[in-house]
Amino acid sequence: MNKVILMGNLTRDPEIRYSQGENSLAIARFGIAVNRRFARQGDTDTDFFNCTAFGRQAEFVEKYFQKGSRMLMTGRIQNDNYTNNNGEKVYSVQIIAEEIEFAERKKHSGCKRSPRWKLWWRCSTAKRSSK
Repeated sequence: MNKVILMGNLTRDPEIRYSQGENSLAIARFGIAVNRRFARQGDTDTDFFNCTAFGRQAEFVEKYFQKGSRMLMTGRIQNDNYTNNNGEKVYSVQIIAEEIEFAERKKHSGCKRSPRWKLWWRCSTAKRSSK
């Protein structure tokens, strides 16, 4: 089984492009910083991952996320090994996103401060129920 669950903040704005061909597919690439729950003294307490989302997930990321946004993501780990122009083998790992959700903290979820549709819905629902 190859499954990973990450929660962290985007390190850069998502970059989106579309595949070529008759049925073009959205592809979003972004980075996520994930705080470690426990860190040894002298070790870094944050891990950085390169991520890719496809199709509707890619369009969702482009529309609602930017650098600093907090995200909850499930996906899988994929090796991207290749030989560069110098003939050297390059090893890299990326996360292929399968499910993406908002994970903003409470202090960021105020109606005026967050343009996210889900938070807007939550705020507008609270206003209706308080009347």
